Amino acid sequence: MHRTLNYQITEKEQDFSVKQYLKSKGYSTQNMIQLKKNAECVLVNNAPVYMTHRLNPGDLLTIHIIEETSSEKILPVELPLDIVYEDEDFMVINKPAGMPIHPSMNNYDNSVANALAWYFRQKEIPFVFRCVNRLDRDTSGLTIIAKHYVSAGMLSRMLTAEGTSNRTTQEQSTSDFIEKHKGIRRRYLAIVRGQVTPSSGTINAPLGRKPGSVIERVVDFEKGETAVTHYHVLEEKNGHSLVSLELETGRTHQIRIHMKYLGFPLIGDYLYNPDMEYIGRQALHSYRLSFTHPITGAAMEFSAPLPEDMRKVLSSS
Repeated sequence: MHRTLNYQITEKEQDFSVKQYLKSKGYSTQNMIQLKKNAECVLVNNAPVYMTHRLNPGDLLTIHIIEETSSEKILPVELPLDIVYEDEDFMVINKPAGMPIHPSMNNYDNSVANALAWYFRQKEIPFVFRCVNRLDRDTSGLTIIAKHYVSAGMLSRMLTAEGTSNRTTQEQSTSDFIEKHKGIRRRYLAIVRGQVTPSSGTINAPLGRKPGSVIERVVDFEKGETAVTHYHVLEEKNGHSLVSLELETGRTHQIRIHMKYLGFPLIGDYLYNPDMEYIGRQALHSYRLSFTHPITGAAMEFSAPLPEDMRKVLSSS
């Protein structure tokens, strides 16, 4: 994977070091450590420079992102991929239910990672698998895949972005990226049995591990991590409610636990509500993602329609 980024330095960035400038653009410390490994990766006016080099108005800062090796432990497997969007920096995949994101002991050759390893091998492009917003195996819908280590760092930072305030001028200059990129807005569709009351609201309940389990989570007001979910009911059909949910935080199983806490667990959820009458997996779909492009700054929005198994639940019996 080779990616070249050019930045024209303005008067606003006069006397910034290369390091300060790249931080303002969202590069992480780890990104800069990686770039320093090759003198040809950081150039000013086509000449290699150190991260401490001071920039002047009119300078052309060039960053070469070079990755020559692929993820070694991921077996390339020809599997169907629904690619919603792709450019030089990231991809958006519409993942089907039942397909894990990562290979594991019981899912060695049927994951999104396996499919992408095959996809990029056919293009003869080295590819390291970096998923930004991971979905559970049985959750369908949109997930973001970073195509190089810089976009991966930026997108991951956006996923957990928090407001920046009460900072010194120098600290603020390194957080411009977060100020301009307000995070990744993640919206889901879920189906529950019955009529949800109240029909909209915010669930603010911290989550932690269930004692004695490495998988299950529970609401834990003493030791749990902050978790906030906003929801509203879209429609009621066939004795079920279709609920739109937006994550403010991204804890493991957050929507599944929060809806159970509200008293309306997702149908088909083998862990938290094994109500399999209408569907054989948790009725949860990542249907919309919106965010600012980490490199270009363009507004990006993607959507994926409700999958057939969830649509059938809402159809008349």
